[in-house]
Amino acid sequence: MKQIIISLLTLLSLTATAASKYDNPDTLVVARDGTGEFRNIDDAIEVCRAFMDYHKVIFVKRGTYKEKLVVPSWLTNIEICGEDVENTIITWDDHANIKTQERPSGMGTFRTYTIKVEGSHITFKNITIENNSARLGQAVALHTEGDCLTFVNCRLLGHQDTVYTGVAGARQYFHHCYIEGTTDFIFGPGTAWFEQCTIHSKANSYITAASTPADQPYGYVFHACRLTADEGIDKVFLGRPWRDYGYTLFMECELGAHIVPQGWHHWQKNREETARYLEYNNTGAGADTTKRVEWSRQLSKKEVKNITLEEVFGGNKPPFMQKNKVF
Repeated sequence: MKQIIISLLTLLSLTATAASKYDNPDTLVVARDGTGEFRNIDDAIEVCRAFMDYHKVIFVKRGTYKEKLVVPSWLTNIEICGEDVENTIITWDDHANIKTQERPSGMGTFRTYTIKVEGSHITFKNITIENNSARLGQAVALHTEGDCLTFVNCRLLGHQDTVYTGVAGARQYFHHCYIEGTTDFIFGPGTAWFEQCTIHSKANSYITAASTPADQPYGYVFHACRLTADEGIDKVFLGRPWRDYGYTLFMECELGAHIVPQGWHHWQKNREETARYLEYNNTGAGADTTKRVEWSRQLSKKEVKNITLEEVFGGNKPPFMQKNKVF
């Protein structure tokens, strides 16, 4: 009996040691070629302790990682950093019309993500997140639900519904990112600031589809971004409101010639009454405002002066901005 107890205690001790091996603020290394501690990003995520109060980096070496990932709600303060944005790729290929035994009519938009981020205070840097499905339905690359999420120098690739900001009031910051798609490829109720990003259209369609709640003062803010398009694309709207009160602002951005003169679409006629569609001091061939829809607005210098990161994200610069030093 004594020997059994000793054996059990030994086993528990070894298990605890294994579990705590990665419970430190150091970097975890992921590499498909086996030169890291892990071959899959999901395995590295799994060993992170819940509700960490320190910063842990998951460093992902060059390679293509075919993984459908969830960063769970109990994870915080994690940075997933790629070695090379062009050659460190997380990819999956679900789309809304894939039929399964459980869902014979199709899996639907919100299950198609390549990465779903439920945790808060999570950072992605120098990495490509891609949904490379065929153009057979909505296909989300990045699905966000957590608060205080930061994306720096990332590529977000897809077609319809590339980026879904899925929770009202949750805040996301995109800095120097490349985001491409076809229809409504930035959509949802979240609050997101896009700084110096390239927003690339691959079809004649709509860039944004905000569903900002009425009581939420800000939705999507694009500052100093470039709007570009594939060759031959020449009829793209800045946005259409997925729900009443959708909020989208383009300020000091460069709008390419593919942006239609009217700028915005109402989606449903009654949404002209509530949509908050705004512009300020944009440049480029698509920035001419003389033929904009009457229910959009050009902000004054005085009005835009108060639209700052601090204001949009709640009155003060949130701690995650200071911590990650991306501003």
